[in-house]
Amino acid sequence: MSFADQYFRQPGSGKQPTSPGRFVDLERQEDPVAFLPGLEFRYLLGERTMLMAVHFEPHTEAPVHAHDEEQITLVIKGELEFEIDGEPRTLTPGMVAVVPPNVPHGARTKDGSCLEYDVFNPPRQALLQLADQARRQTHE
Repeated sequence: MSFADQYFRQPGSGKQPTSPGRFVDLERQEDPVAFLPGLEFRYLLGERTMLMAVHFEPHTEAPVHAHDEEQITLVIKGELEFEIDGEPRTLTPGMVAVVPPNVPHGARTKDGSCLEYDVFNPPRQALLQLADQARRQTHE
């Protein structure tokens, strides 16, 4: 059996799916959340994972913070100075930062904007609660 045959064959666990699949256009998602001026979030929840599209305007900073969830950040457009545990790197499209749980990290843009995707496992409950509060305040 080839590697491709092994990789693409159906799993043999016999387990039933826990929910149907779906397609989502994050760019068309209504009501993005903005916790800080120039920093806009759109998120999608799976059963055990969270995907967040994050748009930074120029000269915008996400302060250094830490959380219990693992985070993987992928830059799609622009440049992002990303800091992990005091070590800064400039990320360009296709570059990734891997942040284990509870490791301090933050990000900032300089003269240009940036679009990046964050993957959280498990989903960041604190972020979801804040997003819900922000949406309620916006619609009041």
